[in-house]
Amino acid sequence: MRKLIVNEKYNNKKLNSFILDKFKNLKQNTLYKALRKKDIKINNVRVSENKTIYLGDEISIYISDELLFGKLNIDLKIIFEDNNILVIFKPKNISVTEDSSYNDKTLSTLIKEKFGNNVEPCHRLDRNTSGLVLFAKNEVALKILLEKFKNKEIEKYYKASVYGIPKEKHKIIKAYLFKDNKKSLVYISDTPKKGYIEIITEYTLISSDVQNNTSILDVKLHTGRTHQIRAHLAHIGLPILGDGKYGINEINKKLGLKTQELSSYKLVFNFNTDSGILNYLKGKIIKI
Repeated sequence: MRKLIVNEKYNNKKLNSFILDKFKNLKQNTLYKALRKKDIKINNVRVSENKTIYLGDEISIYISDELLFGKLNIDLKIIFEDNNILVIFKPKNISVTEDSSYNDKTLSTLIKEKFGNNVEPCHRLDRNTSGLVLFAKNEVALKILLEKFKNKEIEKYYKASVYGIPKEKHKIIKAYLFKDNKKSLVYISDTPKKGYIEIITEYTLISSDVQNNTSILDVKLHTGRTHQIRAHLAHIGLPILGDGKYGINEINKKLGLKTQELSSYKLVFNFNTDSGILNYLKGKIIKI
């Protein structure tokens, strides 16, 4: 089941046009059948016809994801699996969990379809960031892994292609981040401000191309905030190539890049406290 809230664009418009616009792969016949079966609700009231909808209405749609989105041709690359955890390589252009900006199938949905409803993600990546995502296969493992992430006992490493060449080959940078939920943007400050949270990002230069003024960085997150790597690197003059929010549009167009060149390539299980059924993961490194 999917729930949608009617925005201003569809105020005083018809239900069918709203749903078909939101789910491009949904066939009209499927929608008509759902209406006949009263599988659609407006503000928790079942409807059987193409009614007019209004700003703020809640639309509940009881149509399977496969019919709403069609079959996704995504090859789920399993990097590591045992009885407790699953590590998947997430491609670009898919969200780990539901994203209010998009109405499409998520990586978590695909994983649950294949491995069962008990499998849950332990962290997230931006929609257009590729890389390793760790899932727990049971409640005990999930509780432990969420605690390990909270205590920074699981380290995440990324590779980022950036515009510019850093003066220092290795640096731990600190700043403060403010998240603007309405604009889906974050802002960085070098000094503390009200509403800003401290962030720490570490980078190491892997290689640089002087002719094109680009570099590849190995990035380690010490704190994990929304868009942290993208915004923090842009703030110090090293925007990620292809990043439409924090990058340089002229450079991105010149290089033909539409999504950020950022990928999570390594997880390190740096456990320093008891880990229960996951003690065997202590010191383990999973990478691509």
